[in-house]
Amino acid sequence: MDLMFDVSGLNDEKEEFTNSKKDVLKFLKIIGVDTRFISYTPQKIYINNLRFSKFSRTREATFMKQYPEIEVVRNKLFQKICSKSSKHLALEIEPNSCILMPEDNFIIELLMEPYTRKYGVKLVHEGEYDLKINPLILDDQVNDIFEGIFSGEGLNYSRNSDEIYPLINVPLDWINSFLEMDGKDILENKNKNELANSFSEFLEDVAPQYRENVVNAAQYIKNKLETE
Repeated sequence: MDLMFDVSGLNDEKEEFTNSKKDVLKFLKIIGVDTRFISYTPQKIYINNLRFSKFSRTREATFMKQYPEIEVVRNKLFQKICSKSSKHLALEIEPNSCILMPEDNFIIELLMEPYTRKYGVKLVHEGEYDLKINPLILDDQVNDIFEGIFSGEGLNYSRNSDEIYPLINVPLDWINSFLEMDGKDILENKNKNELANSFSEFLEDVAPQYRENVVNAAQYIKNKLETE
């Protein structure tokens, strides 16, 4: 199938491609890459979903001839993070909405960038917005739940209707492993409750999948309480 992609746009001698984002994405589209499943940065192209993006090695070779200075990142862990995130975002994002982004959050920037093409959203860092990003990750949500229980406050589980949570299903160790491989600063564990931390560490040793189970249980209890 790689030999069948449309190269007609490459045969036009008048066609010149600059290093602008618009031209890079245009070139990718011409060689058959679905840019809804890649994240663009000026230095690197990150593949979110290898199958859906159709970013084969043959297409990568063609891309590198035109843009040798831009690296194509085929990080499997990042693709797993994107898969986890997309399942949640698909239920939260409204097409053509304006989304307020957090400052200096590289992983959020990467995850949200393709949605400007998937759903036509606009990403802003100030001004008016329809939805805003909450960078809460899976570990923080679980620790918040434990902290509420251990402090006697009850179930600490709530989400704001005007917020979306790209990392809510993604564990900290996945994020930091990817950031470290990509040469970026890792994130710190924000939870300071020692009892919650100790209990989380205990569960990590005996039941590695406990985080999602805790969140699902909290969601179930919350829904039951709201319907009674």
